[in-house]
Amino acid sequence: MQKTTSGWLNGFIGVAIFAGSLPATRVAVADLHPMFLSCGRAAIAAVLSLALLLLLQQPRPTRADVPALVITALGVVVGFPLLTALALQHVTSAHSIVFLGLLPLCTALFAALRGGERPRPAFWLFSVVGAACVASYAAMGSSGTSFRGDVLMLAAVVVCGLGYAEGARLSRTLGGWQVICWALVLSLPVMLPMTLLSMPASFGHVSMPAWIGFAYVSVFSMLIGFVFWYRGLAQGGIAAVGQLQLFQPFMGLGLAALLLHEKVSWTMLVATLAAVICVAGAKKYAR
Repeated sequence: MQKTTSGWLNGFIGVAIFAGSLPATRVAVADLHPMFLSCGRAAIAAVLSLALLLLLQQPRPTRADVPALVITALGVVVGFPLLTALALQHVTSAHSIVFLGLLPLCTALFAALRGGERPRPAFWLFSVVGAACVASYAAMGSSGTSFRGDVLMLAAVVVCGLGYAEGARLSRTLGGWQVICWALVLSLPVMLPMTLLSMPASFGHVSMPAWIGFAYVSVFSMLIGFVFWYRGLAQGGIAAVGQLQLFQPFMGLGLAALLLHEKVSWTMLVATLAAVICVAGAKKYAR
């Protein structure tokens, strides 16, 4: 019971950190190209991860761990940051945040496919209802929508759910913070050259808020948040703790309204609150 409680606590801290990712990305892409932002955040986090692994003298992953680390890196280090950065060129952060309500269902599906978890049928009912609330909102054509942006956000959700489930599965044996650190280090030989190639000729046009957003997604979204998140998923169960992601849109909407002064419509709130209610039922039947 204590391990499960610790898992939910760690998972909630991770979600709270992730909630600031899209607003921070929205601010950063105003002055920085999405490719540079996506590659740069991964490269910075990878360098920090390498230093941490060397400082604490962590053993290298086994050959059997490499495929899972590659999938994790492709999902959460490369795929999600790049796809969301591209999407935020077409939609507002408030609109994109609501798509994150689909992440719990997507993560649970990959937990069953890749992690061997078998939640009860009622769990899937609550998960599908929560996802349907979000999907219904997206189909309403509310302000800030874009077909291209919506497709990119949906793709980001799929690759992220896979990366979450795969990384959490590996965390059971390798350790939560070690998984994200090794996944980042594994991506460094690719992300560092891409960062240099996509670097703008001058940074004179980059505002301080953009740098702050860049720093946040590099350190917190890309590294620190995953330390708590993967530990929580490994301790409390991928499908169960993954439902905490239904709170992420609610937190993110508040941040978008507070920091970016973006309009949060009543339809956004209704869709998000309905999705959040579903987490209670899903939690009850997760095991």
